[in-house]
Amino acid sequence: MDVLIFGGGGAGLWLTDELRRAGYDALLIERGALGGGQTIASQGIIHGGMKYAITGAQRSSAQAIREMPSLWRDCIAGRAAPDLRGTRVRSDYCHMWRTTSWKSTLGMIGARTGLRSTAEKLSDADRPAALAGCPGDVYRIDEQVIDGASFVATLTTRHRDRIILASPGDDVSFVTSSPGNVDRVRLARTDGDVIELQPGHIVFTAGAGNAALRAMVGLSTDAMQRRPLHMVLVRGALPPLFGHCVDGAHTRVTVTSATHADGDTIWQLGGQVAEDGVDMDPPELMAHARAELTEALPGVDVSNSVWATYRIDRAEPATADGKRPAEPVLLTEGNVMTGWPTKLALIPRLATMIRGALPSPSSGGPVDVGALADWPRPSVAPPPWETDQRWVTID
Repeated sequence: MDVLIFGGGGAGLWLTDELRRAGYDALLIERGALGGGQTIASQGIIHGGMKYAITGAQRSSAQAIREMPSLWRDCIAGRAAPDLRGTRVRSDYCHMWRTTSWKSTLGMIGARTGLRSTAEKLSDADRPAALAGCPGDVYRIDEQVIDGASFVATLTTRHRDRIILASPGDDVSFVTSSPGNVDRVRLARTDGDVIELQPGHIVFTAGAGNAALRAMVGLSTDAMQRRPLHMVLVRGALPPLFGHCVDGAHTRVTVTSATHADGDTIWQLGGQVAEDGVDMDPPELMAHARAELTEALPGVDVSNSVWATYRIDRAEPATADGKRPAEPVLLTEGNVMTGWPTKLALIPRLATMIRGALPSPSSGGPVDVGALADWPRPSVAPPPWETDQRWVTID
């Protein structure tokens, strides 16, 4: 086959679709549940450059990410490929507001200046209920929020015949002629079935799993870094809210909403709260997050809510200062490519980079994968609030 992809998150699935539409024979292997790393644990925001606007950064990456919301909108509406009409949109836009601090006021000024045409000032009557008591202006910005599970499921359904599961007990091994040059990949199931694959190129889009995969083909694991987050979940009779509370050069808290299986509203809290929480235990972080919400959302009562936290690592290419790279990064070593989109919104850009780095598709047509017809297929991962969370109250 032309390309063998490891990692069934948003990046690997989008790439599979991109390559197959372009005539490449591609197969994807996933170790666990599809989207179970960063994709479904993320807040689902298709960022359009607000963070660059706050910091005043002027670089090519700012323009690149500004183009992403319209590209995703076209795909979700079925006007562009891949067709993502099965993806559920939680909100068509996000809001931006501030607290009473002087840093927050300056941050709002920076964001307004940088965003310009994509920031729409709302009248008091048009504010969402959760922001009715907030000081200063409230803006609506062009950042859709998608449901990660439906996004993953939409791409999976279209390519299920080319997505297989390598269960934890299965053995995956690489036959290499030199570091980064893979001749064959051997899959051996616990039930004794064995198959060998001979891809022209291998692509790692496995997020945090990229490090282990690179080690298996003789490549350095120092090419990747992890930046941890400690996210907060709030569950109860809460008003829906999607957006960012700006504080200086940071988003003090980013709130997105979802619906729990029992009908409760879930708030997913990210931004500076999630970064501050890395060194906190869950009770300490919950108390900190509640105090932050009191400042960010005056008048919103969270006293009858229950709380939980979860940890997730952002897997990225290594940088000298440890900060997040501004754009997707692709490393090509031998016939192995390793890619990190760095943000959900930039997944399409990474897929375009990988396709551009590949030679033309082979002329042999699709490989017969009948030998894989009975191979297990991975399921889609559940969102964090539908897993076995320990929900607690805060006194």
